[in-house]
Amino acid sequence: MKEKEVERLKEIKKIEEELYSQGVTSIAGIDEAGRGPLAGPVVVACVVMPRGSMIEGVNDSKKVAEKKREKLYEEIINEAVAYGVGIISQEEIDRINILNATKEGLTTAIKEMEKDLQEKQREIEKPEIILVDALTKIDTDHIPYRSIIKGDAKSYSIAAASIIAKVTRDRIMRQWAEVYPMYGFEKHKGYGTAAHIAAIKEYGLCPLHRRSFVKNIV
Repeated sequence: MKEKEVERLKEIKKIEEELYSQGVTSIAGIDEAGRGPLAGPVVVACVVMPRGSMIEGVNDSKKVAEKKREKLYEEIINEAVAYGVGIISQEEIDRINILNATKEGLTTAIKEMEKDLQEKQREIEKPEIILVDALTKIDTDHIPYRSIIKGDAKSYSIAAASIIAKVTRDRIMRQWAEVYPMYGFEKHKGYGTAAHIAAIKEYGLCPLHRRSFVKNIV
């Protein structure tokens, strides 16, 4: 690994290293993908990485090319102490709104991570703190958390979670693209691009669309 990349990784691990120096032994990072699209679920990932983890290329998922994200996803889940994913459908988003759906996904992701810990019979029972990207209030009564603005670019743990969430959601949208090829989900992943909006106007809505997000289009 090049020295420049080592230094970059050390920089985005500063928050974690500060917590480790205070006696924390286990840290979880959480991030989501898909709050803004017009179609598809919102996906939240929670991951606990080993303290010594230094996977080359880990960064805010938006700054990583799609092929590279796929490779990093495999490296992250193979190296993770534990991880979990929460997937909240477009129907649920319409029912409870995107903020509440994201929080629901976050709760699910934490539970799935804890289940993964138990299944792997890890020595730690649960993380001592959760680092989360920019949500000011989340329901984690049993684990303290710290909300970090632009956390996916400032925290290694959150960046790792952002890649898990993004790759998981992209794979879902590529699968749906085979069912509804006219919308081009494999290209824009449900976001409101000009091509996607044009397709909605031509073909109408499919079950994947968030009705609460497309009121001004149809």
